[in-house]
Parts: sequence; C-alpha cells; structure tokens
Amino acid sequence: MKKITQLLSAAFIFGIITLSSYQAKAHCEIPCGIYGDSVRIALLYEHIETIEKSMNQINELSKSDSPDYNQLVRWVMNKEEHAKEMQEIVSQYFLHQRVKIASSADEAAYRKYVKQLELLHHISVFAMKSKQSTDLSIIDTLREKLHLFEHAYFGDDH
Repeated sequence: MKKITQLLSAAFIFGIITLSSYQAKAHCEIPCGIYGDSVRIALLYEHIETIEKSMNQINELSKSDSPDYNQLVRWVMNKEEHAKEMQEIVSQYFLHQRVKIASSADEAAYRKYVKQLELLHHISVFAMKSKQSTDLSIIDTLREKLHLFEHAYFGDDH
C-alpha cells in the first residue's frame, strides 16, 4: 500500500510539473488582456541575434582541423531552440491572438491584415531555414522582415 501511495504521489507531482511548464510557454489564450507587443518584437530581435551568434560559432568551430564536436552540438541546439521560439511567438502570440482578421469589405484593413500575415509567414519560414543552415543571409532576411512587420503592425510612426 505504501508503494502505491508513493507511485501515485510521484505521478501526481510529475503531472503538475508537466502541465505547469506547458502552460508557461504559450502565454494564455484566455484572453487575459495582458499583452506585450513591443516586448515580443524585442524578443524576436534577440532571438535573431542569438541565431546569428550561433551560426558564427558553428562556422568558426567547423574550420578547425579537430573541431570540438561537443561545442558544435551545443551551438546547433542553441540555434534550433531560438528559431523554434521565434516560430512560437509568431504563431502563438501574433497569429493566434494579436493579428485581427479583417473583412475584405474594408479594403485598407484587409490590405494591412494580408501584409501582416505575409510578413509573419516569411519570419516563420526563415526561422525554419535558419535551423537548416548557417547561411548568414537568412539573418539579414529575418531582420528585414521583422522590421517590416514591426511597421505594418504598429504603424509607420513606430
């Protein structure tokens, strides 16, 4: 009986930890009304910078006659994680919660909506491409598309 109680307790604790870590990743989608659009944009720029550093480190370590494979793997994993985080912010935060669907009857609102969708799609695709390569031109494209999205989302005054 004591073993069963211990096993159930362990399963319960594991379940709580698993669920709490899952909820922390996705903001909330309740909607709670707590949004930090500028913070999310800043995070996307930070992820791009981190991916760029990872690419540079991978390229540098790969030049060695006897590369440190442990460090190479760590930089590859770091690059992958930050690209994934970018895709999550684009999808879970902006596409699911912040970019509002516009009716085609309102031409200006619809054009803005389509432009935002296009730019977010580009960001997501180029985040994926950054996982597949160490080509630094991907970083330039990510920065450009994020800058364009920032202006399409906040307006030209931003």
